[in-house]
Amino acid sequence: MLDKIRKWFNVGVLSNNQLKMIAIVTMTVDHIGSYILKEFLILRIIGRLAYPIFAYMIAEGCKYTKNRKKYLGMMSVLAFAYQTVFFAVTKSLHQCILVTFSLSIALIYIIDYARAKRSTQSKALVLLAFLTVFLMTETVPRHFNNIGFDVDYRFFGVLVPIAVYVVDSWRDKLFMFAFSLVLLAGYFGGIQWFSLLTVPLLAVYNERRGKANLKYFFYIYYPLHLAVIYLIGFFVR
Repeated sequence: MLDKIRKWFNVGVLSNNQLKMIAIVTMTVDHIGSYILKEFLILRIIGRLAYPIFAYMIAEGCKYTKNRKKYLGMMSVLAFAYQTVFFAVTKSLHQCILVTFSLSIALIYIIDYARAKRSTQSKALVLLAFLTVFLMTETVPRHFNNIGFDVDYRFFGVLVPIAVYVVDSWRDKLFMFAFSLVLLAGYFGGIQWFSLLTVPLLAVYNERRGKANLKYFFYIYYPLHLAVIYLIGFFVR
């Protein structure tokens, strides 16, 4: 059935850039619903499409990047810079999605290191890394929720890009993507189940970047659009 769908859509019609633009639009709608128009739940429902698409593309980025250190470094530096400004303005310790994705990328690289070494020590390193991330995203937030510490999408959010990355064929990627989203939705419940609507979109992903190089645009847009929304929300309130 999936083969017929792919054939009918000429092996995918949506490029990496197009899917990211969908994610950016839905993310912006979500944040408007979160910070300004809180009474409109439909905005948050639309926003459930953003994270899964970005998570899938993080896996693709880890697969195709020519400079792994730069890829992880860029994500980590942006996460640190954003969190610093965010804390200065709001005094909140909530960790944004850039932190979540930085953890995903780091774990992916550790997994690849263990695959290459195939040693007991490297396997132990993987287990230690996953345990550390689990404690950071699940245990610590539960014990320090009084000071507002949390990590976007918690441990299952970290796992989604990893689940897509560790398999090769597009069928396996789509299955692991859908399965990990079910786990994520089962964990959070409520409107998070609408994130499964991204599965048909990724089913027609053509595994091409697209003509324009929009990499840095996607990096810059996240903090800029939040700054604008925060300011609008401040003046509205």
